[in-house]
Amino acid sequence: MVREKVERRTRFSLIPLSESEIESVSRLRLHSSSKMHSNHLLLEEPIRMASILEPSKASFFPAMTKIVGTLGPRSRSVELISGCLKAGMSVARFDFSWGDSEYHQETLENLKAAVKITKKLCAVMLDTVGPELQVLNKTEKSISLKEDAVVVLTPNQELEATSELLPINFTGLSQAVKKGDTIFVGQYLFTGSESTSVWMEVSEVKGDDVVCTVKNSATLSGSLFTLHGSQIHINLPTLTDKDKEVISSWGVQNKIDFLSLSYTRHAEDVRQAREFLSKLGDLSQTQIFAKIETVEGLTHFDEILHEADGIILSRGNLGIDLPPEKVFLFQKAALYKCNMAGKPAVVTRVVDSMTNNLRPTRAEATDVANAVLDGSDAILLGAETLRGQYPVETISTVGRICAESEKVFNQDLYFKKTVKFVGEPMTHLESIASSAVRAAIKVKASVIICFTSSGRAARLIAKYRPTMPVISVVIPRLKTNQLRWSFSGAFEARQSLIVRGLFPMLADPRHPAESTSATNESVLKVALDHGKAYGVIKPHDRVVVCQKVGDASVVKIIELED
Repeated sequence: MVREKVERRTRFSLIPLSESEIESVSRLRLHSSSKMHSNHLLLEEPIRMASILEPSKASFFPAMTKIVGTLGPRSRSVELISGCLKAGMSVARFDFSWGDSEYHQETLENLKAAVKITKKLCAVMLDTVGPELQVLNKTEKSISLKEDAVVVLTPNQELEATSELLPINFTGLSQAVKKGDTIFVGQYLFTGSESTSVWMEVSEVKGDDVVCTVKNSATLSGSLFTLHGSQIHINLPTLTDKDKEVISSWGVQNKIDFLSLSYTRHAEDVRQAREFLSKLGDLSQTQIFAKIETVEGLTHFDEILHEADGIILSRGNLGIDLPPEKVFLFQKAALYKCNMAGKPAVVTRVVDSMTNNLRPTRAEATDVANAVLDGSDAILLGAETLRGQYPVETISTVGRICAESEKVFNQDLYFKKTVKFVGEPMTHLESIASSAVRAAIKVKASVIICFTSSGRAARLIAKYRPTMPVISVVIPRLKTNQLRWSFSGAFEARQSLIVRGLFPMLADPRHPAESTSATNESVLKVALDHGKAYGVIKPHDRVVVCQKVGDASVVKIIELED
């Protein structure tokens, strides 16, 4: 048994983001345009052409990259959710822009049943509506819009939706837009298909009404359509009264792990949401993921990243707000910043065509792979699982693409860049985390096992993107609210499920996270047995263990016997 002790201790400080406030996407670069050449392409060389012909191998962990699945009409039965979990979904997203609390509660109960059946952990994400503008179609009749036709957007919700008039849920649109502005309307989000979503140009403003010219022919189906004004400021709060009501009831009842804060535009939006959650008991532990979907949010990206627990790159809306040639630049720059800050980054809208098809397009398959190579922690599936015909197959396909991409991820280059970015002197925890990853790679360890209470140590290890899984052994802590005692740990374990490479297990609460003796050996044995049972640890494998013994943090390497 080899034991390495790292004794350096430094004052902890947040990682500074070096760029000043950005004002346009062209300024959101890694540090300068000169750094966006091949040095940022994290691709292992060379790739053996023969490996392309080798079949993908199934494993208990389909991929290190996590998959967030949106549960809805096509994915809410116990059987289908079980299939999604087995295929690789680790976070279930509940989108409150449609459906009521009772409907989502029924789906969540089915999720709990599926978790028990499959014995696979799954976190819960509540996605707020935010200042989302919607077109109301009470009759649910299909609406055909023809190119060059004139259509009026009106705040009068009593009127019936037709091809000449669309009632919306916002009275201030006429004050927010001007002639020449672009407005998009589509079901759920925007597919990019000319037949199911429409873009219009504002031709004039008449009182509270906005008169538009239709730029492409389309047919809108359903009761609700999303309306998005490109680069238009909507004077509505990010966390609406409806959102607060849902969080206070449904969110508290179900102790949600993540809050997806839609249309985050400023760091203050995150601070206000955190203050609101802090007053709701257990939800003070809920992590806030800022959803960047407008140029306004992009402009304040650095400050938002500093305040949020993670970032969701909502490429549906943002892809409309930005020129097409700038979308890739935002993705690469934003993911780089998230990676260096050690905060999870989630990418959306990757396999839209699988909503109705069993296979993704070539461009979509490449897009998923590039998201992984760019540094994404998770892929979020929306319409593909919410209303798609093949939710299980979609998750499985995306997981396989992620797994193949991870095989050629240039971890060595990434590790060096991360260490260089962090600089010296490192914080105590950062030093331990990077040492654990370096040791694991040098000895070709099969897994890294990390003992943690808050989950922070495990997340720091994952920040350095080790090539092997990190089993995060969460040690529960006893806490009290002055009325009763309870154990923490469940939140911390589930919140690992969105971090690339982290796979949590909840330890027996009778074992302390810190020890002055070898009492953690029994917990380590449980963790090793856990890894063996799932096929990630085999006889004679080497395992790197990161834990605290007394006041010292220890990185040790163990070699398993038969």
